[in-house]
Amino acid sequence: MLIASALILATLAGYALLCMASPFGTCRKCDGAGAKLTVNRAGKIKRVKPCRRCRGHGKRLRVGRRLRNHSRAIHRGGTR
Repeated sequence: MLIASALILATLAGYALLCMASPFGTCRKCDGAGAKLTVNRAGKIKRVKPCRRCRGHGKRLRVGRRLRNHSRAIHRGGTR
């Protein structure tokens, strides 16, 4: 039980460090391309329209970073 708890805490600490070091991750919907890709008749890859999830950037804010930003906003709003 103790080892499992330590492993979970180490995983959460590692994810927190990852979110601080690299707050943006690759968009899962477009795989970082930033757009929906199709193949035209000539066999070339063509960008059809920007990805709605990442708005064409190919990167999204990680869930952990989003939670941290939200908690900081709540704390900031409560202390002022």
